[in-house]
Amino acid sequence: MKIIIDELTDEKRLDAYLAEYLQDYSRSKIQSEIKKGNILVNNTLIKPSYIIKPNDEIIINISENIKEILPEAIPLEIIWEDENMLVVNKPSNMLTHPTTIENTGTLVNALLYYCGENLSDINGDFRRGIIHRLDRNTSGLLMIAKNNEAHEFLVNKMKLRLIEKKYIAIVSGIVKEDEFVINKPIGRNPNQPHKMAIVENGKESISKVKVLKRFKDATLLEVHLITGRTHQIRVHLSSIGHPVYNDTLYGFGKIKVKTEEQVLQSYKLTFPKPFSEELISLEIPMDEKFTKIINYLISQEK
Repeated sequence: MKIIIDELTDEKRLDAYLAEYLQDYSRSKIQSEIKKGNILVNNTLIKPSYIIKPNDEIIINISENIKEILPEAIPLEIIWEDENMLVVNKPSNMLTHPTTIENTGTLVNALLYYCGENLSDINGDFRRGIIHRLDRNTSGLLMIAKNNEAHEFLVNKMKLRLIEKKYIAIVSGIVKEDEFVINKPIGRNPNQPHKMAIVENGKESISKVKVLKRFKDATLLEVHLITGRTHQIRVHLSSIGHPVYNDTLYGFGKIKVKTEEQVLQSYKLTFPKPFSEELISLEIPMDEKFTKIINYLISQEK
């Protein structure tokens, strides 16, 4: 795998950066692989403490401990497709790509069956086609690249903030402001590495929030992601005292209506068609988790 460092990731240790990027590996595992020479920067052996710089080229050669990623005939809901890419509606309770623990039933397994070899491989075999990801229990629109040229085109547009991703979420409590911006840096939680947190030296993270509907003790929100950090929406909303409904990782607390974790969906996506200036705008309806929760919330108002 090859990673080219962009301008936003300077002043960070190599091992810390890769622990965020390669979420299937612990920081100690990454440090061990660096010392073994399985991770190089600009084709040079370096220390885990190396401070990465813009335009550094990181080469990663870590065994994924995945013997083989097999195509699986898992149904895909394809929202849009051309010769260079497709957009799918990823269901809740599906991993975006295989990990060292789970290598079946993921979106990549389904894509390998549907696309065959027509998937980008810039991010390695277990992330074939994957440009950006959604958490297991976050459903919705996800872009997939069929070739490396389209992958690089779309990644560049994301860096330039020319791709618009909007989510809907139901959160605990009444959000008073109609529209506002959350601008708080996000990084790995120093005490709980499986979680992200608002940290002083974290990456710039910006979310634009708009209230769509208020209920008795919950609010339906639209969140426009300006940046795309891991767990960004969940961390940002929890930080203002309004965790996403049923998000037990970031503080929702007692579950009133059972769902597969957080009630969060990527429901609007606008992007330039690869190698064209044509803008594609897609929107999908709320999934069944939202219907279930909204029906419950309406019943509580009677």
